[in-house]
Amino acid sequence: MVESDSKVSMPVADADRDEPLGAASAMVSVGKDHGIDTNNISHAALDVIRDLQQAGFTAYLVGGAVRDLLLEGVPKDYDIATDATPEQVRGVFRRCRLIGRRFRLAHVFMHGQLIEVATFRGDAGDDDQLIGKQGRILRDNTYGNEQEDALRRDFTANALFYDPLSDNIIDYAGGLDDIEHRRLRLIGDVSTRYREDPVRMLRAVRFAVSKKLDLHPKTAAEIPVLAHLLQHIPPARLFDEFTKLMLTGHAFNTTCMLVKTGLWEQLFPDVPLELEKDHKLKASAVLTQALKNSDARVAMGLPVTSGFLLAAMLWQPLQKRLMQMSGNDDNELLNMQQASDEILFLKPRPVGMPKRVTAMCREIWLLQHRFQRTRGKRPRRLMEEQRFRAAYDFLLLRTIDEPELKPLADWWTYVQTLGEKKLNAALREGFNP
Repeated sequence: MVESDSKVSMPVADADRDEPLGAASAMVSVGKDHGIDTNNISHAALDVIRDLQQAGFTAYLVGGAVRDLLLEGVPKDYDIATDATPEQVRGVFRRCRLIGRRFRLAHVFMHGQLIEVATFRGDAGDDDQLIGKQGRILRDNTYGNEQEDALRRDFTANALFYDPLSDNIIDYAGGLDDIEHRRLRLIGDVSTRYREDPVRMLRAVRFAVSKKLDLHPKTAAEIPVLAHLLQHIPPARLFDEFTKLMLTGHAFNTTCMLVKTGLWEQLFPDVPLELEKDHKLKASAVLTQALKNSDARVAMGLPVTSGFLLAAMLWQPLQKRLMQMSGNDDNELLNMQQASDEILFLKPRPVGMPKRVTAMCREIWLLQHRFQRTRGKRPRRLMEEQRFRAAYDFLLLRTIDEPELKPLADWWTYVQTLGEKKLNAALREGFNP
């Protein structure tokens, strides 16, 4: 059991305040006192907004960029909202490409950077919006005005418009107050908004953890109730959200919050996890350390992969299946191959993992068997494998739950430091426990 580093999972702030009521919210324009430094905005985004306004259109920086400028200083991505249609945006910029069929967007290339420009969206009528049986919006492609665009967004913190030329923030949903109190609040009726798009529950967890925001109690309370709606989301879309949740430096705390809100069991039903008092995650040491190592690598600017995390997440179900196959001891590798295929390919998963991810996961598992072969040419061939480093790192993880493997892991650590002559001698002798 490992204690979470974050206390963001289920906040209690401002429980007495209701969710914003949509059109009843008043517009607020704030001048020089909001603290945004335009030097933290990319020149490309500034020039796109300036060119659109000079062409006679309204154009604002919107969404996560404004939120991050208020919270952290420098956004990673820049989205712009405008009253210009995609075709009109293309008429302003020479390097512009229109994408999308359900709702067209303009991708403007400015100063070597891609800036996404979207036309204000509004409330769709019956002819434009299709709602599924669970309340999920299946089609929504209506243009609108800026207030409609703001109020149809998910969270108040993501519904702010910023005009860097006038230095004004335009707030239709109370996002400024929520950001000031580090609060994440869903716009409108919580149940309806989650039913429209259940992925909003995962986004709520992601923003709360990564931005260190407290979920408003009503925004949080409906998540365990409606978590089952994720079953209706396409697996490929859940994988996209999975990568945002787990590969951006907050995997451990995100997992804790997914468990507490009941979302984890919808994503990985065969990996039972529990969150005990004081934010202690009850999980295998392999998974716990893999999550923490992933976060540490992101903090150091090193790459992380879905395949490695998947190998750690599903290691326990794999071991369980291997135990069930223990009657067939004649071929340990064959058992591993069969169990791996059952876990990864024969059982449908809520989170649809691409072949490149499942292939890496399977290879990491199968290479574990080869670490036992420490004499002759086999160790050298293993070290030449594309996935050797990932498999070796996984062997190190396994020593936490299987301390009897540590001498073997230490031997593999040692031989990787040797020059050619000493390596040949070490491989002739092999590992002697």
